[in-house]
Amino acid sequence: MRQKLARVIGGVAMLALVAGGTACSSGSDDEGSGGSACGSKIAFFGALTGSSAALGINEKNGVKLAVDKYNKENADCKVELAELDSQGSPDQAPGLAQKAIDDTKILGVVGPAYSGESEAAGPLFNEAGLVTITPSATRPSLAEQGWKTFFRAVGNDLSQGPAAGNYIKNVMKADRVYVIDDQSAYGAGLADEVKKVLGASVVGSDKVQGEGKQVEFSGVVTKVKAANVKAIFYGGYYQEAGLIRKQLTAAGVTAPLVAGDGVNDGAYITSAGAAAAEGTILTCPCAPSAEARGSFVADFKALNGTEPGTYSDTAYDAANILLAGIKAGKSSRADLLEFVKGYSGEGVAASYKFVEGGELDPAQVKVWAFKVQGGKVVPDQEIPKS
Repeated sequence: MRQKLARVIGGVAMLALVAGGTACSSGSDDEGSGGSACGSKIAFFGALTGSSAALGINEKNGVKLAVDKYNKENADCKVELAELDSQGSPDQAPGLAQKAIDDTKILGVVGPAYSGESEAAGPLFNEAGLVTITPSATRPSLAEQGWKTFFRAVGNDLSQGPAAGNYIKNVMKADRVYVIDDQSAYGAGLADEVKKVLGASVVGSDKVQGEGKQVEFSGVVTKVKAANVKAIFYGGYYQEAGLIRKQLTAAGVTAPLVAGDGVNDGAYITSAGAAAAEGTILTCPCAPSAEARGSFVADFKALNGTEPGTYSDTAYDAANILLAGIKAGKSSRADLLEFVKGYSGEGVAASYKFVEGGELDPAQVKVWAFKVQGGKVVPDQEIPKS
């Protein structure tokens, strides 16, 4: 676990970085610089309504905190927050991306939050030169598209998938595993990585529909029960995962469910029911947000009236990277993109430096397992990435 001193140092480092630049200077002679970043915007892009909203709201509230603190420290040169509600749907992503692009005051975007919407929106952002930092989209192929505007503040599924597989194999000692995914860019990709690690221990697999399109899972439940497994892995998001867990328990299947960061939210427990959810293992290429450095947890709760959730802290850090560039006078999209590309610094969740493809430096990536215990998602242990 992180030591208290490291948390304090990290929090101070981030505050100093954001506050220490030259306030509202241009920093560029490029056409369209505008001469001042005052009155500019950053946007949050993710699900704020619909079946996938819980994780999006976690992130948006982290961005909201970053902007709120920035504006209190820079009252004469404030930045606005634009909220782009994707409902987690790739179908809506291109239109929302274009909306952000058309608003010339938006200099950078925190998001998109999910892999499917990132695939759909990424080409438009790249063409427009509008920098994006996702706090949670983990599909590895996102960094392989040649997009110059894509950056990722967490590890990808090439770190999370093997770690989840290793946990099932080495910690749970499960030698009969059933793998299910929701056919999304994120869920199917994560499930594939888990299968690679488990090999012959995977005794069956199946696919379901995500995005709230399926609520009855008797077919897959019957197959899992017949397979007599010791663990079930689900690649997808919390709503379907909760319903699957609930229906498995009702059918008498007691094998624990393991799932990735798309399920790592209290809304999963609500969907499954506390009794059925108990003992579920949830992975994340992130450290526990409750252990974030500095005063983040207290500040988040004071502003939002709730504890930070999964990716609240990485969204906060992503926003602060954009705000640090604006503070340094990067008043055009081109300038802010260059700032992010060369960025290196400490946040409340991690240290940040981006490598090829916009990936977070692998040395900074941590993968944790969380457990549903007593009706809450609590940290279990950091697990190896390979």
